[in-house]
Amino acid sequence: MNVETRHYAFLGLFVCVGLVMVIGLRPGVPVTADTQRMFAYIDSLPGGSTLMVSFDHEASSLPEIQPLALALLRHAFSKGHKLVGVAFLAEGTVIGYRLMQKAAAEYGRKYGQDYVYLGFRPQHVAAILTMAESVREAFPQDYLGHDYNEIECLRTVDSLGDVAAVISIADGSTTTYWMEYGQSPERLLVLAVVTAAMVTTYDPYLASGQMHAMVGGLRGAAEYERLINRSGGGERGMLAQSAAHFYVIAMIVVGNVVYFKARRKRAAS
Repeated sequence: MNVETRHYAFLGLFVCVGLVMVIGLRPGVPVTADTQRMFAYIDSLPGGSTLMVSFDHEASSLPEIQPLALALLRHAFSKGHKLVGVAFLAEGTVIGYRLMQKAAAEYGRKYGQDYVYLGFRPQHVAAILTMAESVREAFPQDYLGHDYNEIECLRTVDSLGDVAAVISIADGSTTTYWMEYGQSPERLLVLAVVTAAMVTTYDPYLASGQMHAMVGGLRGAAEYERLINRSGGGERGMLAQSAAHFYVIAMIVVGNVVYFKARRKRAAS
């Protein structure tokens, strides 16, 4: 393939993906048991339950993490749950705060009353162990500088034992620390929202019961958006991805047809 032909191939990919996005097709993604389990748990909690959301990811994974996180936050806020946000990777700190703000604004939830963002703490193992005894000791102030005792939605939260579950939104191994250190001395439920590359890493924890539920990748985001009946980045990402895959398959078929025709022509001459 010469340079000019390669340019046309990339142009065709751009047109193919752009066309399906403009048309607005909705991919028919069946919901898997893992995604259904996550949805069912959050859906079954009594209104006003407190969930801790830990943004354990870097900015590089945002295209995949953001649709997942938003779908989960939207579901939790729609059910009237109270959310406590933390971050154990510095890059995820501002991202987590903005995602919580965005989802809360869509459902009219108020900061301090319906959700709070405690922010970043280094040395996550020490922070989790401290939170198992006292969240206030690990985070004496929230991300905005408000004193812990002044925040309404934290009045019933003394330790990790006072939250219904921790949702770790991760692109690496940080979720394992929640299971290894957060579940002692309390039997803390850990839910995971992870990139597709990390799903197989956490499957053994899910199978052993150390992790209660897990959703992963753009497909997981699309499935969750289907369950909450709200389109988002997961569906759009899956649509673009599927269109690109079909285009590449078509190019492979066309390339082989051209190749074998040219070979037969050379053999005949």
